[in-house]
Amino acid sequence: MALPPLLTLRDVHVTFGGRPVFEGVECAVQPGDRICLVGRNGSGKSTLMKVIAGLVEVDDGERFVQPGVTVSYLPQDPVMPEGVSVHDYVHAGLRHEDEYHRVDICLEAMQLDGARDTSTLSGGEGRRAAIARALVSEPDILLLDEPTNHLDLPTIEWLEEELQSFRGAMMMISHDRTFLRKLSRQLLWLDRSKIRRTDQGYEFFDEWVEQVLADEEKELTRINIQIAEEERYMLKGVTARRKRNMRRVRKLADLREQKATRVQVQGTVNLKVDSGESSGKLVIEAKGISKAFGDKIIAKDFSIRVMRGDKIGLIGPNGAGKTTLLKMLTGQLQPDSGDIRIGTNLTAAYFDQKRDNLPKDVTPWDYLADMGGDQIIVHDQPKHVVTYMRDFLFEERQARQPIHALSGGEKNRLMLAKLLASPTNFLVLDEPTNDLDMETLDLLQEVLSEYDGTLLLVSHDRDFLDRVVTSTIAVEGNGNVQEYPGGYEDYLRQRPDDKAVTEAKAKSAEKPKEQPKKTKAKLSYKDQRELDMLPQKMEKLTAEKEQLERAMADPDLFAKSPDKFQKTSDDLSVVQAELEACEERWLELEMLQEELSAG
Repeated sequence: MALPPLLTLRDVHVTFGGRPVFEGVECAVQPGDRICLVGRNGSGKSTLMKVIAGLVEVDDGERFVQPGVTVSYLPQDPVMPEGVSVHDYVHAGLRHEDEYHRVDICLEAMQLDGARDTSTLSGGEGRRAAIARALVSEPDILLLDEPTNHLDLPTIEWLEEELQSFRGAMMMISHDRTFLRKLSRQLLWLDRSKIRRTDQGYEFFDEWVEQVLADEEKELTRINIQIAEEERYMLKGVTARRKRNMRRVRKLADLREQKATRVQVQGTVNLKVDSGESSGKLVIEAKGISKAFGDKIIAKDFSIRVMRGDKIGLIGPNGAGKTTLLKMLTGQLQPDSGDIRIGTNLTAAYFDQKRDNLPKDVTPWDYLADMGGDQIIVHDQPKHVVTYMRDFLFEERQARQPIHALSGGEKNRLMLAKLLASPTNFLVLDEPTNDLDMETLDLLQEVLSEYDGTLLLVSHDRDFLDRVVTSTIAVEGNGNVQEYPGGYEDYLRQRPDDKAVTEAKAKSAEKPKEQPKKTKAKLSYKDQRELDMLPQKMEKLTAEKEQLERAMADPDLFAKSPDKFQKTSDDLSVVQAELEACEERWLELEMLQEELSAG
């Protein structure tokens, strides 16, 4: 006999400012449920979860909870009390004192100092403390609103293991697809103020949505009902997006195969972004770079060669040094030792997760059209501000609202809209996926997949990394930095396990036996001389190129002398081609020299 629901909503209506958030919602939470709640940004997911938690009063309908059932709720932005230690804050969630040890286990896993005052915690630390409190309470129903936001990968993976062994029912809102696929067994879709349910996990969401929309289209045709195009904008694109995704998957696989030929792992065998003018073939070359701050080692003897078109993800625990490594690779910070060479003709654009460069009191309209008027130049073409904002899933009414009124995800979306409007051949994105909903993640994935420039991406979103990057740099801590071909799942397959690492360290510590000296093969005299001369030649060509570009930048040059304009343009093309040929030859000789030395 089936057990009765722990919690039930019957014909629930909620309105804000006279506008319905949802109407006639019917849903139930059964014992053992693992429900993911999905829907477009602004559809009311967090509001519905607060209704289930009993924190928002309904305008009509009924919320019923079985007597004795406890509900624990993790808000998207937890508010910490003042004058309370972290230990006491988490301990207050305990229901059974004989499980006191769970408090210390959760604090250690979340990397929190129990003696600290909760009022001193950062936003990310406060979220970890709130997660620890929710877990130790062991409620009958656990409600989680974006639990993985601002958590690093080790903490997310620990949280997944804890939730997999959780004995109560659970409902979660998250943009982390991997998290949802691993944990969900049922799905609630909040769509146009209505709720739909399927007893399948998130893994089957796309297929289910396609079927729902296909059935709806048949019904709409039969009864001849006109549905507003604006409401169905994202939903109609599901099938087309899946077809485009298959093409991008094949393209990404080809790029990763090419990358794998250049990366040796130690111990293991709707929109377009204008990439602007092509950079040189070599974008970044780092040789044996090391960096430390006191006793904390960020990188030790790390080398990498980044080529035009590479899309590289950076992963690692919080505090391991991902941002520091990113700054070294982009020339913003010098290594303690080793050499870094930055390629030619790079036009870089940076996305900062802290949003320091985002003004708070201007409107999105003024932020995007910063030269005035109602137009923004996108890919060298004028576009109306509102039309461009719609590409990034904004509504027209939001164009004139102050930026500080936007949600965290909407602010990230606005920054991406600004960033991607300008021609650039080198994108550096530091945690761009934080606070983004599924639709925006799809949008960003499409943009980056079609981008033919070079990308450096710091992210904790495993699914996003798997869909976008050609290789992954793992910053493991204690100076251990290694590049692996492919995305996050490829990294997991290739990285050495703890036993292998221990054995490798022990082996390297042993005194090596004397071996007969081998004569290393070397480049021929001609090739070595060419390799030695190429840097000077490339430097000279770069200077010529910059001089010709300055001449071409004169807006009156064509009017004053069309012949001179044409000659300068031709000379620039010749110099550019010669510079790229030199770079390619230099790379060939460098790689040949490394192979001969290794052999």
